[in-house]
Amino acid sequence: MRISQLAAATDIPVATIKYYLRENLLHEGVLTSATQARYDDSHVRRLKLIRALIGTAGLSVSAARAVLHGIENPPDSRHELLGIAHQAATRPAADDVEIAGAQSLLARWGWGAEACDRSTQAALVQALQGLSDAGFNPPEALLDRYAAAMRDIAEADVEGVPTDSPEATMQYVVLGTLLMEPVLLAMRRLAQQSASFRRFGGSGTPESAGPAS
Repeated sequence: MRISQLAAATDIPVATIKYYLRENLLHEGVLTSATQARYDDSHVRRLKLIRALIGTAGLSVSAARAVLHGIENPPDSRHELLGIAHQAATRPAADDVEIAGAQSLLARWGWGAEACDRSTQAALVQALQGLSDAGFNPPEALLDRYAAAMRDIAEADVEGVPTDSPEATMQYVVLGTLLMEPVLLAMRRLAQQSASFRRFGGSGTPESAGPAS
């Protein structure tokens, strides 16, 4: 198919596709002339993946490129696969960020700071500091309940990792980590709405929920 047909098949503008080509996110097509190339289903699949990484997961172009490179060139250690996903989604921590608070929580939860990267520990510290600055300090019991729920989710994530090939493992870990986070956030909000309705009651479904089916 020509690039115009590729754009129609993916609902992505030609100009955007050309941009992805220039940024080495999308592989080149087969040249049919000096100015035209032919594309196939592999380009359709890659464009859908790029759109998911940049749109749904909210990655920058450079972060998406790193993820795609990792999928194509998986590391030897399966544990390192998770690091690629987390590095793409987490800002590097400044050297002066004190992570002792995060390490104390990890020790209490039995997670082991040595298994967790510094940037993610710093992200937890900064997120909790943001809550404190806003005047909300979650009690330890609440954080412990969250930790228990997150442990269950993480165990389910890891148990589901395929081991038949490095490529399959890489795709599952990276995409399952990055693209499941919006799903988890939406599920949490829906669960909050349900729990609030059960506890506090209400006159009916919120207007934003739309008509019941």
